[in-house]
Parts: sequence; structure tokens; C-alpha cells
Amino acid sequence: MPRKRWIWIPLTIAVVACLLMACGSSILFLWYQQGEGLELLERLAPSSKSLPGIRATLEAKPPTQLGATLNLPGGAPPTLDPALTQDSTSASYIVEIFSGLVTLNQDLEVVPDIAESWELSDDGTTYTFHLHDDVRFHDGKPVTAQDFKYSIERACDPATRSVVADTYLGDIIGAQAKLRGEADEVSGVLVVDDHTLEITIDSPKAYFLSKLTYPTAFVVDRENVEDPVQPWTDQPNGTGPFRLAEYQLDFRIVLERNEAYYGTPKPALERVNFLLATGSPMTMYETGELDAVPVSLADIERVSDPSNPLNKELSTTPVLSISYIGFNVQKPPFDDQKVRQAFNYAIDKDKYVEVVLKNMQAQAKGILPPGMPGYNENLKGYPYDPERARRLIAESRYGDVSNLPEITLNISGGGGAAAGQVATIVEMYKQNLGVDIAVQQTEWATYLWDLRAHRYQMFGLTAGWIADYPDPQDFLDILFHSESRNNDTGYSNPKVDSLLEEARGEQDFDKRMELYQQAEEMILDDAPIVPLTHNADYWLTKPYVEGMIYPAVIIPKLKYISISK
Repeated sequence: MPRKRWIWIPLTIAVVACLLMACGSSILFLWYQQGEGLELLERLAPSSKSLPGIRATLEAKPPTQLGATLNLPGGAPPTLDPALTQDSTSASYIVEIFSGLVTLNQDLEVVPDIAESWELSDDGTTYTFHLHDDVRFHDGKPVTAQDFKYSIERACDPATRSVVADTYLGDIIGAQAKLRGEADEVSGVLVVDDHTLEITIDSPKAYFLSKLTYPTAFVVDRENVEDPVQPWTDQPNGTGPFRLAEYQLDFRIVLERNEAYYGTPKPALERVNFLLATGSPMTMYETGELDAVPVSLADIERVSDPSNPLNKELSTTPVLSISYIGFNVQKPPFDDQKVRQAFNYAIDKDKYVEVVLKNMQAQAKGILPPGMPGYNENLKGYPYDPERARRLIAESRYGDVSNLPEITLNISGGGGAAAGQVATIVEMYKQNLGVDIAVQQTEWATYLWDLRAHRYQMFGLTAGWIADYPDPQDFLDILFHSESRNNDTGYSNPKVDSLLEEARGEQDFDKRMELYQQAEEMILDDAPIVPLTHNADYWLTKPYVEGMIYPAVIIPKLKYISISK
């Protein structure tokens, strides 16, 4: 979720709550991949910027309703605690309820948020943030620099058990010592006065400000968090454009406008209802019960037909994400590089994308998605070659498929269209390698926990990774550096680590992108994953919904929306 979150991709329910925001940074993004897309991403807008929302086509539009309610499908978040966020579903709500020093705008640029401005020291390591003096928590309490110091130190406290604090805050001097329980504070966070905060990092890093847009760096209210009445996230006292008004488990989440919101634009919507337990989202959209829905595989053909009235309400947006199969390189048989490469060559991606996914996603040859800086369009990847796959198995230490141990693919979700994806991949491995793969399905929150504990032998397919911010560090460093807590494959290559570490401090943009491209090629050769597809968002939006956007990453977006009808 980190913001680079895992995305869960159950295609059964058109629930893309995770993409309501922006991580992506990198959170494990709970990628409700219901709508996969009309066209390959290569055919979409080449920019990583989000496409405009659907606008009403009436010549004369009714005035905006300031007290309007927006009804959307939603997913149940594993957490509403910013410090614990590692999936896109959670992040989609958190970025609306909470906020931080900086944020991403609609063009995915880092812009001021609670910090109205900042300066960077000559050596590129110390950021001095100047906070707005009129920012308040939802209960009216003023926000100070001390609140940010508390929030960062809480996220880095071992007692908080954050699996993402190291990823997003670990560059700050003293954060590692706090995470290890060796210090009482994060020494690199200094309160100058109530409205001035200094943050010092260990070396210059071009992407550090982007990391602060991830929920782990958001401010929380100490009294709220430490209230004896727990869990505090049932009534979070945030600073975002909306506040949590209601959360009925498996029924609905209701957000209400923060009347004292400090930012711009001010929210026009009074309420946003996220329906968690719905029937058919498409049916509810057509009957007017929902104002926007993602498009599923079952409906993509009819809504993409220009003669269908719904076609005028369809928008398509590339997403900075990847769906893949991951291997635990410490567990047999995936402790052998040749076996991992064989599992790459054994997948017919053309058939998978065209037949199973109806071309709603783009085939992934590498790790970085189109539109991401550093994307290498010349990568060859692993073409479909079952003979070479079988030959690699024979060359491996196992010698023959009969010597491979039992293999289990762990997934989250897997009903409906996702079941077809899983069945297709499993059958390809059976036909092309003679390998029988068992499938084990796990509830999303448990799946994330077990994944981080490296309990799985083979995982993914119905989950993937969505960017928290548009920088290749958010994919390559976070997922594949040997010391990253988000390295779920257990992959380790000292040469790759060296390239990624060199890229962290490289200030020349072109040189940094070259380093990432070199690292990506080496990772692909080592094959800790099977890259499958890059996603796109396909949504239907009612014409009276003004300003709706579907960004390529999770950002606060509800404040841009209004209703006119």
C-alpha cells in the first residue's frame, strides 16, 4: 500500500476502492482489478498523468449542488491507520481522511499540503518545512510541528508494528535506530517552533519528497491515537478534506465533508457513501444507485460499443502498476534460477491477454509500466517458448519435473473472472511443463500478513503492485533490494543492490534512469517474478458527476468532485 501498495485484483466485484486515491507509492495495492481496460496501455495516452474525468455533455449545466451525496462501490480496508497502510484499498480512504506535509496533485506532481513551503539545504539533506498556521484536526485542535514529530516517531516505534515505516521513513536520520528499538526518538526530525519542522535524511535523494506523500508520513492526533477507547481508527481525528462519519462492517463506509478543511479546492460534496456489500455494481449503476463503477470483463464489450448509450460515460486511464507471479527464491523449487526462468517462458502472454483479459490489460515484458520514468520499451522479456522452458527444467538441479516438490500458488480473491485467470495460468503450467499446481485462496488482510512473513512458495496473479509516486525507485528498490521489507520474494543480488543504492544518490536524472534500467534487466534475468500485465482503469461515470478523475496512482481526489443535476 505502502502507497506502493499491493493491489488485490478480484475481478468479480467491480470494486476499485483502492484506486480512489492515488501509491501508489508503493503500497501493496489492493488492486480491485475489475475493470481491466478496452485497449492495451500502449494504445492509451502515453503520459503518466491521469485523464480528465467524464463531464456532462449538456449545453446548459445545472448549478453545482454543494450538499450533494456521491455513491460509489467500495472495498473493506484492512486498516485505517496511516502508519500501517500497505494496500491500495486502505490508502484510498486514508488519503481522504488524513493528510501530510506534501501531496500529489492531479498531474502527479509533489505539491505543498500542510506545509505551505519548504527549503532544502545546500548539501541536499535537510528539509525545512513551514506549516500553514490555520490547519486543524477534524475536532478543531490546531496542528503543530510537534504533531508531525510524534506521528513519524510513532510510525517508527517497534510497538506500532509498521511494515512500511522503514520503506518510506527509513531515509531520515535516526529512523533506523528507532525502528530497532535503540533510540527513543528520531533524531533527524527537529521541531523548530510550532509551525516549522526540519527533517534531515542520510544522503541527497531526489525522490524523498515523493515518499512523504505516502500515508505513513501523515499526521495523526496523539490524544486520539492514545485514547483508552480502542481501536482509535473507529473515530479517527484526521486533517483531510473528509472525515469518517460511519463504518458498518461489510455494509458501507460514509465520509463527510470537513467544513474547516485548509486546502484547495474546498470539498463540494457533503457525503460520499462507499457501498461495501452490493449486488451487481453494474446493475446498481444502471438503476441510478451508484454514480460511478469500474467496468468488469463481463461488461467491457457492450460498454465499448459506440452504439451503446453507456459508451459515452466510459473513461479509460492507464495505471502505473504491474500484475505478476512471485516466487520465494529461498524455497524449492524456486531456489533455482533456471526453474524460475522456465516458469517465465511457459506462459503464453498473448493468449492470456487477448482471450482471458479481452485486451483490457497490456502485456508486461518488464517490471516498470509504460508512463513510468525509466520505462524501457526495448526490453524483450520472456517470449512464449515451452520447449526452452522444458529444457531449462532439465538443466536445473532438479533435472526433471518429476523431481520438483509440490507447488502451491497462494492468491487473495479468485472468484468470478479472477478464477478464469488462475485456471488459465495453472493449465498453461500443466500443459507446457507437466507441473500440477495447487491453488490456495486467502482473505486479503491475512494474505498480506503471510506474504510479508515469507510464508508463500509462489504467490500473486490476483494481486499486484501500484506506484505510490511516479519514480522507478518505487518499484525496483522497494520490491527487489535485498534489505527492503517489501521484498516478498526474498530476492538478493549484490550487483542489483549496488545499482539501486547508486541510483538513490544520483542527482542527474538521465544517469539515474540508466542505473534503474540496468537493475531491471538483471532482475528479469534472475527471474524472481513472472511479469504478466500492466493495468488500466475502465470506469463508467454519470454525466452529472463533475470533476471525477481516475489517477494513475492513489491521490486524494474526492475534493475535486461535485454533483450537478
